Amino acid sequence: MGCEDGACCGGGGCGEGGESGGGFEIKINRPAPAFRNVLCYRKGQQDFERLSLADYRGKWVVLFFYPRDFTFICPTELKGFAKMEADFQALDCAIIACSTDSEWSHKNWFERDLPEVAYPVVADTTLEISRAYNVLNEDGSAARGLFVIDPDGIVKYIVVSAGSVGRSVKETLRVLKAVQSGDLCPVEWEQGEKTLGKA
Repeated sequence: MGCEDGACCGGGGCGEGGESGGGFEIKINRPAPAFRNVLCYRKGQQDFERLSLADYRGKWVVLFFYPRDFTFICPTELKGFAKMEADFQALDCAIIACSTDSEWSHKNWFERDLPEVAYPVVADTTLEISRAYNVLNEDGSAARGLFVIDPDGIVKYIVVSAGSVGRSVKETLRVLKAVQSGDLCPVEWEQGEKTLGKA
C-alpha cells in the first residue's frame, strides 16, 4: 500500500511529492500528516482496529514513535505513558503509539509484557507514517519522535531524541498544559504559575 493510492495518508502527505517535489516537511503550526485506516493493536479488542488520525479531530493528540517491539528502552516509555494516561485524558488528549512492527508483533509483545498499555499502538508496516513524520531510520525502524497535535490537526510540539535516550512523559504533559494555556510560558513553567501574557 503506497502513498500514491492515498490509502495510508489520505492524500495528505506521506513524504512523497509536495510543492517542491522533495517530500513533505513537517513543521510547527502546520497540519500534521494525515493517515487513515491503518491497523493497530488495542488492549481488549478481539480483532485489530483500523485507525485514522481524523478519528481524533476535536481532541488533542500525543503521537509518539518508538523503534522496535521486544526491546529495552521502549517498554519504559510505553509503560510511562500508560501510567499517566489518565492525566492526558483529563486534558482531552489521546495517546497514540506507533512503530514499524506488525500488528501481530504488537499483540504478542503487549499481551505478554505490557498489559497495562490501553492506548492504541499503530502498526506502520508500510513505513509511510514514519516517513511522513520524518522519523524513518535507514534500517526501517522509527526514531523516537513525539508530536503534540491540537484539535484542529495542527502540530504544536515536536521532539526527536537519540535511540538511546528515553523521553520524559512528565515533560510531555507539562508541554501539553503550556500549549493548551494559549499563553507565553517561560522556562520550566508549570500549570498555575504566572505566564508572560497571551501568545
